[in-house]
Amino acid sequence: MVRESSVRQAYMSACRHRLAECVKKIKHCLAQLSDEQVWWRPHGSMNSIANIVLHLCGNVRQWIISGVGGEPDIRDRPKEFSDRSSLPKAELIRRLDEIAAKADAVLAGLTDQELLKRRRIQGFDETALSAIFDSISHFRGHQQEIVYIARLQLGDAYRFEWVPASKEQGAP
Repeated sequence: MVRESSVRQAYMSACRHRLAECVKKIKHCLAQLSDEQVWWRPHGSMNSIANIVLHLCGNVRQWIISGVGGEPDIRDRPKEFSDRSSLPKAELIRRLDEIAAKADAVLAGLTDQELLKRRRIQGFDETALSAIFDSISHFRGHQQEIVYIARLQLGDAYRFEWVPASKEQGAP
């Protein structure tokens, strides 16, 4: 029996934690917004929070669940951005939770050998390791964009998910 690497365990633990934290922050933003605000666009050519959530679900499904986990690739990337269906935020949260849970299961089950295996994802040749790194980084970038768009709409009424509690953390 091959012993699993502590580096793999630490990396997968960090990826799973980062994904969960991003989902938590997105849900925190959505909880402060109405269904209408979730579909608001800062400019006609920019994305709404809802479209970004749909895009994140598509990306994680394609890159982690399909590309790394082996499920069929059913992504329709253009629709993630063109959708104007006004899905309620409860449905967006349900989809986000479902995708995050499936991705977490894939990440939890990977071996050292599977992390190094090459795959073709969205026209790119990647190892599972590089695909996961790119997808989690991509997810975090859009999570920060969602926070910004929520703050743009709410102004001073925005409630931060985390506030520094000690001098070490940056509190006054």
